[in-house]
Amino acid sequence: MSQLHPIDRILMALIVVVLVATVVIYAWDTDFFVFSFAAEDGVAEYGTAFALLAASFILLRNALAIKGRATKLAVGLTFFYALLFFFGAGEEISWGQRIFGWETSEAMKEINRQDETTIHNIEIGGVALTKHLFGPVLTLTILLYLLVLPLLYPRIGIIKRLADRFAVPVPGLRHAAFALIASVIIATIDVERKWEVYELIFGLLVMSIFLFPQNSDQVT
Repeated sequence: MSQLHPIDRILMALIVVVLVATVVIYAWDTDFFVFSFAAEDGVAEYGTAFALLAASFILLRNALAIKGRATKLAVGLTFFYALLFFFGAGEEISWGQRIFGWETSEAMKEINRQDETTIHNIEIGGVALTKHLFGPVLTLTILLYLLVLPLLYPRIGIIKRLADRFAVPVPGLRHAAFALIASVIIATIDVERKWEVYELIFGLLVMSIFLFPQNSDQVT
């Protein structure tokens, strides 16, 4: 990591720390892992919310940076990505509901599996958004982005041109490697709350990607 930007080295180091802590805590005390480390309102969840919020602001900065050098659509898409990550940060902490102590409306309680003011936990007619949309579809999209795009971008011209034209921040090989390692580690953990840690690692990865993508001359 000696050739990386100091901020990028810090982010990569944080990912290593999270992965090591995940393995050590899970092996040491599974209950502590579930009810403290990866718990609702725990360190992993708040860390994820902060990382997603930071990623949103980085994307806003990127949108302003590419203005005048790329198509209006690319700028608009980058602003849209920023909005999505802001939404993700808010959803992660139920839009501050437990921080500020406000109650969930009765209408939301009827359709939300956790009685929270969140979209991703909505269930209507037995169809849960987390399971049918935010689960497999989002996971596949993220894995293609993190693991496949970094390999195809420098090798396939049309993918490179499209990514650059629409200002898509392309992950580097280091990001793909960390994503793969994290996926393997998380797969070995046999508790439901492990996904909170996975989300934290993703948040740190996208901060690094949005700041230091392969196509930084086109995006940042």
